[in-house]
Amino acid sequence: MSNWLDAIKWDSDGLVPAIAQDYKTDRVLMVAWLNRESLALTVAEQRAIYWSRSRQKLWRKGEESGHIQKLHEIRLDCDADVIILRVEQIGDIACHTGRHSCFYRVLSDGQWQTVEPVIKDPHDIYQG
Repeated sequence: MSNWLDAIKWDSDGLVPAIAQDYKTDRVLMVAWLNRESLALTVAEQRAIYWSRSRQKLWRKGEESGHIQKLHEIRLDCDADVIILRVEQIGDIACHTGRHSCFYRVLSDGQWQTVEPVIKDPHDIYQG
């Protein structure tokens, strides 16, 4: 693979965390994992392709829901161990709960409060 992939500090499982960030608003949409193959494919296809730790396979964001993430920019942090994917979230839903962002809860008075609405019922998104 390419030299630029060698600059990344992959963990012992060959993964690096990736923060998906809206390229227009800078809002954090979600966090997922990348391996060398998924990151190379993300660049090649210009869309977010992650490594699913639970399924142990490549996960093209939106392959079931249609809510793909179109790639605009990739950033690597100073320690070379975290990546930001600046993306355009197609369909305005990044979270499997049907919300815009996976970060929809805020700690308030010692309790987690849901502060964002469901845009679309997950049962309507993931049929089957």
